[in-house]
Amino acid sequence: MTTALRPAVFLDKDGTLVHDVPYNVDPQQLRFTPHAIEALRLLQAAGWPLIVVTNQPGIALGLFDQTDWQRLAAGLTERLAEHGVELAGIHACPHAPALDAAPAGCICRKPAPGLLRQAAREHRIDLAGSWMVGDILNDVEAGRRAGCRTVLLDVGNETEWVWSPRREPHHRCSDLLQAAQHILAGEMKPPRSHPSLPPEAALAADQRSRIHATPWPAGTATTGTARSAMN
Repeated sequence: MTTALRPAVFLDKDGTLVHDVPYNVDPQQLRFTPHAIEALRLLQAAGWPLIVVTNQPGIALGLFDQTDWQRLAAGLTERLAEHGVELAGIHACPHAPALDAAPAGCICRKPAPGLLRQAAREHRIDLAGSWMVGDILNDVEAGRRAGCRTVLLDVGNETEWVWSPRREPHHRCSDLLQAAQHILAGEMKPPRSHPSLPPEAALAADQRSRIHATPWPAGTATTGTARSAMN
């Protein structure tokens, strides 16, 4: 019997769930952002699966390896469990912007929607009913391109403000708790996009949508701060 799809809340890691420490793989340095635990508890109590989607270019850059990253991910999972919060999954892109080491056609690095679509397939997530919460516009774009509603945590971490229609957040909040409250209140309408299409059709629709905004080369991201590289 086929399991019904369910909506989820996708969360960026660095700057959204935990304070941003560039290229950190030490679980001891994990510090949750203000009200993050309370927010996740609220969402979990309401039945929302919680999925972390994060760019981790330090792997491609040789600053740490997959074992280091897995140790950090396990530490994050354990820290959340201590507060009664269970993650449905953690999905990470190991590629770096503009590096030949990144495989041709990388679609997992945000602002591409690949991480969300991968998680949706693995956890049977209804992207149309889901939310993407992040602290920079790359998170917003990834969410919109996947067909999700989006929340930008307007906490000062976005420094480039490269704008296009698909980088327009559905809502802005000051922290994760406020974002959770808006999600639970259901104050915003579903996105007018292609949320219910199968992955192949959604990808084709996403490619057609590129005429409305500056295209992003595969495996690349905006240049500038280490913050935009890490998110």
